[in-house]
Parts: sequence; structure tokens; C-alpha cells
Amino acid sequence: MDFALTEEQHAISIAVGKVCEQFTPSYWRDRDEDGVFPHEFHGAMAEGGWLGITMPEELGGAGLGLMEAAIMMHAVGKGGGAMSAVSSIHINLFGPHPIVVFGTKEQKIRWLKPLIAGEHKTAFGVTEPNAGLDTTAIETFAEKVEGGYKVQGRKIWTSTAQVADKILLLARTTRREDCARKTDGISIFYTDLDRSKIDVRRIPKMGRKAVDSNELFIDDLFIADEDLLGKEGKGFSYLLHSLNPERVLIGIEAVGIGQCALERSAQYARERVVFDRPIGQNQAIQHPLAENWAYLEAAYTMCLKTAWAYDNKLPCGPEANACKLLGARAGYDACLQAVLTHGGMGYAKEFDVERFLREVLIARIAPVSEQMILSHIAEKALDLPKSY
Repeated sequence: MDFALTEEQHAISIAVGKVCEQFTPSYWRDRDEDGVFPHEFHGAMAEGGWLGITMPEELGGAGLGLMEAAIMMHAVGKGGGAMSAVSSIHINLFGPHPIVVFGTKEQKIRWLKPLIAGEHKTAFGVTEPNAGLDTTAIETFAEKVEGGYKVQGRKIWTSTAQVADKILLLARTTRREDCARKTDGISIFYTDLDRSKIDVRRIPKMGRKAVDSNELFIDDLFIADEDLLGKEGKGFSYLLHSLNPERVLIGIEAVGIGQCALERSAQYARERVVFDRPIGQNQAIQHPLAENWAYLEAAYTMCLKTAWAYDNKLPCGPEANACKLLGARAGYDACLQAVLTHGGMGYAKEFDVERFLREVLIARIAPVSEQMILSHIAEKALDLPKSY
């Protein structure tokens, strides 16, 4: 069993790391303060061709797998921009995967080429106030009309809608009560984010200010027939194609953020002298950081193992969910310990670790709760009765 990265994979990590080095801690502190989307970082990643790493080569992408995407996003997470950097490009990787799998040739050219080039930004409209994690309970409805659909509804926690040109929208085309199965009757559309029909309201939040989260109010949005992805009513099954990769990426991004925080902690512990000795000489400082290192390494290995399984078309649902659980917890614990290691200065913005802590918390919450993950693992890996 070979755990070494290939030469190409190692080159990806180095190259992405060099892009991240161009964006100093002060750049990310400024974005945390002013809430402006990191257009410069997004543009630099697009210029390097990284936004299309998983996209088909004939569309300008690299045609690589989840393993390479995970290595790339680990480097971004480790680069100091935390979730503000990660989330500005995360959706490009497997968010549009249903388009790659089910889109027509014309749709792929029309939708994916500008996304890969960084000319378009997109938002993902799935979650709703009254549905939460029960995606089958969404109420946004697309009524069939001549030439397309008229959509009414609401979405919440939609990222990047302040700057997005397009939206990948999940909506019911058949009422839930009229479906044989609750997963039927849901369709996916990819269309213009028409702000005359979609009221985008920013949600103030504790972290990741630069990558906006929003509530959307959709009123009589017209979507043309050619903007329906695949077959009407099959959108829920299409959505599942992007879930396992997303779990792996969230996990390894959190690992990267945690490792960045751990490096800052170790450096501070070597340099901070109290009672005539560096605080890193004290086991009360050493042991928690050593424990963080061990858990981060374990989560990182789990993520790469699962990415390999996905790329080799092996079943990996419980493993992918474990990546998200373990990576998010290890990253969060490392960021929390970083603040504690810095003491009072950990609470100061100039040392960045307080920002890492605020932002990495997202990985424990979204896109699925830890409780749902554990229920899935209990059912699929342990053959226990379904609990929800």
C-alpha cells in the first residue's frame, strides 16, 4: 500500500500553496473586516486553472479526480485564508458535478466554460427555512408554463449570492403529496440569478464575512426549458452525485485550517518566554498540541483514503461522512487550542487564530450536522435501524 503522493499531486500542493502565499494575513484580516468578496484570490486561482481541476478537459478543465481536488483544497485551507479562501472556490469543484454527469453537451459548454475560466460565479440554492436537512421537504415550486417554468419560493444560507451571476437551484416540479416517493418530483435548474425576481438578503454572521450567506426570496422567476438539468423530477438523485466528494473536501479543508493554526501555535510556543523559559517547554502546552497533530494527521489520512476510493468507484458513503466528522472536529480542536496557547493574544485579531476558530466552526455545522452523519454511519456501516 503506497501512501506517497505522486509527483503530479505533490506539484499541485506546492503550486496552490504558492498562490496562497501571495495573499498575506493582512489581506484576509481586511476581508474579515470589510466583508468584500476575495475577488483577487478567486481570480488568481482561476488564472492558474485551479477552478476547473475536476472539470472535463474539453471544456478547459484538468479532468482530475477527487484526490487531486482534496490535495488542492487542503493547500488552500492551510494557506491562511481559512474558510474565506476555501468557500470562495469550493463550489466550483463538485457543486456543478450534476452538470458534468447529466448536462447536455450544449449545457456543459454554456455553463461550465465560464465557470472554469472564473468569468462566472455561482450560488447553490438548496436549503430552505422550513426544510433544513430534510431536502425532500423543500417548498420552492417551479410551475410549468409555456417555454419554461415560473418559480416561487425561499432559500436560506445560500453562499456567494451577493456576487453570483448564476444559481444552481433545487425546486419541486411536483408537490410532495402528489409523489409516490418523497424524493420524486424535485428538479435542478441552472440559470441566471435574476435580481429583479430574486431578493437577496445578506445574513450577518460570526465568521467568514467575506463569503456572504443569504436568504433568497424568489417571486415569479422565469426559467427557460433549456435551463432544466436532466429530466424533470429527478433532481434529488442528481444531487447525490456531489454529496460524497463534498464531505471529503469539507473534512480536508478543515484539516488544512487546523494545521495552519497548529503551526502558528508551535511557533508562538517556541518564541513566547515566561518565567525564563519558552512556554513550549511546558508539557501542559506540548501535550495538547501534540494531540492536535495526531488527530489532524489521522483525519487527513482518512480523507485521502476516501478520495482514492471515490476515484476508483468504490462505495464510500460512511467513509466520506467520517471525513467530514473527523476533519471538522480535528480542525476545530486545533484552532481552539491555538487560541488557548496564545493566551490573551489569541483573542487579538493580529495573530489570526481567533479568525481561524470562528471560521472553522462552519465545517462542524454545514452542510450536514454531526448528528445526521453519525446516524448515517450507524445505519450504513453498523447495520443499525434507520433512526430518522
